Amino acid sequence: MLRVRRVEWPTGGSLQGVVDSDSRWWDCPLDVETLAAEAVGTVRRAAAELARVRGLDLHVSTTPALIAASFAAHEHLRVDGRPVEGWAELSGFLPAADGWVRLHGNYPHHAEALRRTYGIQDRAGLERVLTARPAAEIEREVTAAGGIAARVRNRAEWEAGLQHAARRSWGWVEVLERGERPIPATGPSGDVGGADGSGGLLDGVRVLDLTRVIAGPTASQLLACLGADVLRVDPPHRPEIIAQHLSTGMGKRSAILDLRDAGQRERARTLAAGADVILTGYRPGMLARHGLGIEDLTELAPHAVIGALSAWGESGPWGERAGFDSIVQAATGIAELCGSAERPGALPVQALDHATGHRLAGAVLEALAAGCARTIRISLLGAADALLALPRPHGGGVAELPVPRVRVRSGGSRLFAVPPPLLVDGRTIERDVPEYGAAAPVWRE
Repeated sequence: MLRVRRVEWPTGGSLQGVVDSDSRWWDCPLDVETLAAEAVGTVRRAAAELARVRGLDLHVSTTPALIAASFAAHEHLRVDGRPVEGWAELSGFLPAADGWVRLHGNYPHHAEALRRTYGIQDRAGLERVLTARPAAEIEREVTAAGGIAARVRNRAEWEAGLQHAARRSWGWVEVLERGERPIPATGPSGDVGGADGSGGLLDGVRVLDLTRVIAGPTASQLLACLGADVLRVDPPHRPEIIAQHLSTGMGKRSAILDLRDAGQRERARTLAAGADVILTGYRPGMLARHGLGIEDLTELAPHAVIGALSAWGESGPWGERAGFDSIVQAATGIAELCGSAERPGALPVQALDHATGHRLAGAVLEALAAGCARTIRISLLGAADALLALPRPHGGGVAELPVPRVRVRSGGSRLFAVPPPLLVDGRTIERDVPEYGAAAPVWRE
């Protein structure tokens, strides 16, 4: 019998030996430290349990410095000694006639939606147009045009809205139990184990990564660095931003498939049928039109652990709406709490993305350890609700933590990057970043 359960959070106990109640890593009115440490704590505990189940004598741990640095992995990344770009010209807070909106134009197609809707070419032109328009109208217009925008709300405004009403009884993580599944016993080499720093924890586990941006790729990168064969698939007409691939691509093979083509679509379905874990992170409904929706994947791979990531949850009037960490912050009241009387602000790191990625990875490891086929649904909105439910931090200054970085490569580039926030037997678990789009869309033999 199928059974859906809500995973309660905070889980309790995962902070012991990692962070004390007065430790502050970031200057913020919200307790981002606890959100981050608890999320990584779920992965640490799940990895330790999976090691026990697989008969591996491994000690899995973490540190405050690793957690804090990993939540700003993009900001700390250096490519051939140079930092990477953060935000595009049309991204960020812009004033409206009656408040503020937050826009996201990092991807070319989202930036083009803004240019097309308002007949502008640059940020100055956009600012001139938007200051004469109500924020709610901007949100509607940009969303209808296929762009990304949110009116900056306070928490009371968000809680009075229909999306909050539709999702308030749901959790950050929701799990559907679909039956038992065996843990893959061996990898291509024929044994469990390894000298790559992961201890061979996920040797023999195949992960199909159909996610983008930060949260989903953070989860799949951690699984790759723990030894899984992770194959990420992207469309040719909507490539990933290369800096984001470099900051979350350790250990993952990267392939290109055009799901609009029948042959390539069937190749993607064949990959799904052979996967032990499938992660999806596109706007709800997008993959279903190509025969790769959650119900399709359940039929293709009844044995698999399926992780479905969304911005707003999969129900309610915003259930099929696209969104990003910064946009969820703006809509749910976080930006207002982090701002001033003059303008809204943001969390010091993209904590909703990173925390959600680690919660997703932890839930996958829990399913593998339990020997269960599960469907895991998780949202950035759930992360926002979890953060806002935490007690406000009090007192004390902000600690200056070191930034642990490692040297890896991606093609001909040298990367100085933050590894995933786990230590296996005291060692970091970094790997090189394979070149974007260079892999064949096949599983390793």
